[in-house]
Amino acid sequence: MHRETLKESLERLTAPMALGWSEGKGRVRCVACGHRCLIPEGRAGVCKVRFNRGGVLYGPRGYVAGLQDDPIEKKPFFHAIPGTRALSFGMLGCDFHCGYCQNWVTSQALRDESAVSPAQPISAEEIVVHAKGLGALTLTSTYNEPLITAEWAVEVFRVGKNAGLVTSFVSNGNNTDEVIEFIRPHVDLYKIDLKGFDDKSYRKLGGTLQNVLDGIERVYRAGMWLEIVTLIVPGFNDADEELRGIAGFLAELSPDIPWHVTAFHPDYKMRDTARTPAATLLRAYEFGRQAGLHYIYPGNLPGRVGDTEGTYCPHCRALLVERIGFAVRGYHLRDGRCPQCEADIPGFWHRPHTMSHMELTDFAPIRRVAF
Repeated sequence: MHRETLKESLERLTAPMALGWSEGKGRVRCVACGHRCLIPEGRAGVCKVRFNRGGVLYGPRGYVAGLQDDPIEKKPFFHAIPGTRALSFGMLGCDFHCGYCQNWVTSQALRDESAVSPAQPISAEEIVVHAKGLGALTLTSTYNEPLITAEWAVEVFRVGKNAGLVTSFVSNGNNTDEVIEFIRPHVDLYKIDLKGFDDKSYRKLGGTLQNVLDGIERVYRAGMWLEIVTLIVPGFNDADEELRGIAGFLAELSPDIPWHVTAFHPDYKMRDTARTPAATLLRAYEFGRQAGLHYIYPGNLPGRVGDTEGTYCPHCRALLVERIGFAVRGYHLRDGRCPQCEADIPGFWHRPHTMSHMELTDFAPIRRVAF
C-alpha cells in the first residue's frame, strides 16, 4: 500500500494564491517573498510550498504544523501589550535554509528528511476560537516563514480581527512591495530577524542582505509596529563591525525601533558551535546605545544581563516595564506615557476591545490539535 508522503499530503491542503500572476508559456511569477520566483508548470518555488499547477500559483491553506500559547514577550514583542498571551500558529516551509534554525522541524520539513512535522487540518475560525478560549489577545504567524503563507495568515487574521484580536508576523524580512501591501490592512505587529550585516553570510542562509534591509524599511514605512531581533551566533555574526553596522542602520531608520540581541544555543546543523555568552549580548547592547537606539534588549539569558531586560524611558531613565526573561514583573506606563516625565513611549500598548464583534457560538467547537 502506498504511504502518502508529506509533499503529497500538503498538495491537498492548498488553494490558488493571490500573490502571483501568469507570465505566459505556462509560467507563474510568485511575489510572496524577495526571491520573486518564476515557476514553470509542475514545479515549486524556492520555499517548496508554493507551486505551479496548470499555470495557476497554488500555496498552503487550511492547516497548521504548530499551535502554541505563549507570552507575547517570547515572539519577542516587548512594546506590544506586555504580559499578555499570543496564540502562535505555524506552517511548513521557508525561503531560507539557515543552518542554526531553531524551528527547523517546521521550516525545513520539505528539504530535510529528518525534519518531520505533520500538518493538522484546521479552519481559520477554529484557530480563532482556540485563541479566545485560551484568553490570548494576539494571533502570531510564526515557526516557519509567514510570508510564504501570507494568504492563509490573512484569512486567519480577518476572522481574528473581527473577534477583537491583535495580529502579528514573525518573519525573516525577505519581503516585497506586493506582499506588504497585501498584508498591511491585516497585520498589527511585525518582528523581523536581521541575521547579520554581511551579504556573503546572508547568501549562505539563502537570501541577500539588501533585500532584508529593504524589507525592514518597507515594514516600518507601512506603519506596522516593528521590532528587530538579531540572534548572535559565535563566529558567524558576532564581530564588532557587524553589530555596529546593524545598530547604525536601525538608528538611522528610527532610534525608537526595539532591537533584541539574543543568545544562540546549539541546534540543527550547528550543534558544535558554542553558546553565546552574556558578555557578547552586553557588547551589542553598548553598540546599540552608542548608535543612539533607545531600546535594546539582550535576550535568552534571563537574569544574566543586569538590568537591561527592562524598558526604560529614554528621557528620564524611569523604569517603565520590569522583566526577567519573558515574565513581566512590573508595568508602570500610563496610556503609553512615562509616569515620571510624561514622554510618549512608542509601542502598541493598548489592549484590544474586550467585547468581540463576533460571538464564539458562531463557530463549531475546536477539534483537539496535538503535536
